[in-house]
Amino acid sequence: MKKLLICLTLLITSLIGNSGFAAEPATSIEVLPTMSSQSSASNRIWVGTFQIVWNEAIDNIVKKPIKFIGYDSIVAKELNKKAFKKSNISENSYYTKTGIVSPELKATIEKGIKDKFNETSDILDMFDFSYQPDKIFIYAMLKKDFKFLNPFDKLSDGPFAKNFTPVKYFGINEDSDKKLAKNVNVLFYNSYEDFGVKLITKGNDEVVLYRTNDDKTFDAFYADLNKKTKAYKGDKKFNKDDKLRVPDINLYQETSFKDVEGHQIKGTNFKIDKTIETVDFRMNNEGVKLKSEAAIMMKCMAMPIERGRNFTFTDNFVLFLVEKGQKTPYYAMRVTDVESLNKTGRN
Repeated sequence: MKKLLICLTLLITSLIGNSGFAAEPATSIEVLPTMSSQSSASNRIWVGTFQIVWNEAIDNIVKKPIKFIGYDSIVAKELNKKAFKKSNISENSYYTKTGIVSPELKATIEKGIKDKFNETSDILDMFDFSYQPDKIFIYAMLKKDFKFLNPFDKLSDGPFAKNFTPVKYFGINEDSDKKLAKNVNVLFYNSYEDFGVKLITKGNDEVVLYRTNDDKTFDAFYADLNKKTKAYKGDKKFNKDDKLRVPDINLYQETSFKDVEGHQIKGTNFKIDKTIETVDFRMNNEGVKLKSEAAIMMKCMAMPIERGRNFTFTDNFVLFLVEKGQKTPYYAMRVTDVESLNKTGRN
């Protein structure tokens, strides 16, 4: 099984005046359709699940890049690039199904995700699955669940960025067992505002945390992270005087991509009626869990066929999930207010 790489690109807005970007409301959260999508939201997320269903629509239904009659969709243009594909993630981490809308299709999907992931769907009941031979439903679920090599210590609660409401943290401090150093590899440490570490898990998974003041698209963050890691020639061991502090995350988000809904696709009788994507992400001292679903309901107009370094991650950040060895992540999220995000999580 290929290793999973999770990049948490950590951004700083406490120094927002020096970055040249205007401050956003702390509760601003946006789920993006692609890694290259622009966003002004303080907290933003990307996961590859919707890209999977878009690719399925291109490959199995439309048979060509999706363009609309009388409408130039920026979102469709970016999705058509297929920057993320099923080949960028192991087969045991996703499930897809496409078919004519019917009760039988819904039952097939429910059985498929139960058999593969022991999961139920959060979105299927949002769609009408009465027999509709003029409609096609494209579905995907992406699921990840892994543990750190050793559970990190639960640290004292504390503020995050400019929000002084305490949030939960985990990591390593002066009282931690020395064995926890095995959980961490230093990628680079250019300054107290510019550093990255890798967290090791029991399996073939890794978590990478990147602290930076920049505000960029997810693909640009990921490129910068790799560039700095490659260039760093300093100490890459996590030493006894080093400290690690990472916030717990518990979020749930649901979105639709209205930019691609309601327009007829060029050269076909199809139009996209409805889209949806959900993200359920949790990270604590023990590990990471991710569950994401996405779907497209498509209608056919005709009948279809250093010493003492403090690696304290206590300010705004972006999160990437990508399998190690792959060049393209499958999930990304920018966070500027942990409390607001965690209020969206499920118990």
